Amino acid sequence: MSRVEKNKNLNKNKDLNGSSLKVSIVVSQWNSQITESLYEAAFLKLKKLGVQSSNISRINVSGSFELIFGCKLAIKDKPDSVIAIGSLIKGETKHFDFLSNAIANGVKDLNILFDVPIIFSVLTDNNLEQAINRSGGKYGNKGDEAALAAVEMALLNKNKIQS
Repeated sequence: MSRVEKNKNLNKNKDLNGSSLKVSIVVSQWNSQITESLYEAAFLKLKKLGVQSSNISRINVSGSFELIFGCKLAIKDKPDSVIAIGSLIKGETKHFDFLSNAIANGVKDLNILFDVPIIFSVLTDNNLEQAINRSGGKYGNKGDEAALAAVEMALLNKNKIQS
């Protein structure tokens, strides 16, 4: 399978029903051109999977590092899953590496501490072109994949699908 097709694989054969689910989406406002595209794709995919618009909530945070705290706040509303959306674009310093690792570890820690799946949808790209290509460009939109994972994991957590 070519790289482009692999990146666009959204498990189209899955028959998931998210109509009983409540999903929170936490969105970083940094690199908003990218994060808004990811959010829109995630929101639309959740609706296609049956999640009611009224059961999709959004929390905005200033940057990707703040996604961890935003997810922790979202969990207080008792969602069935949470999607963390962010975009980091590598610069000339090690700041990108520190943030990437801290955010990934923070989301991992939340998944361990809480009984709510937190979906990691933080793009970590070398340049703006890569970020655009992964947020609605030639490699699809990772927001779609995050929404699919959010529904799959929420249903798995509720024992409504087989793993």
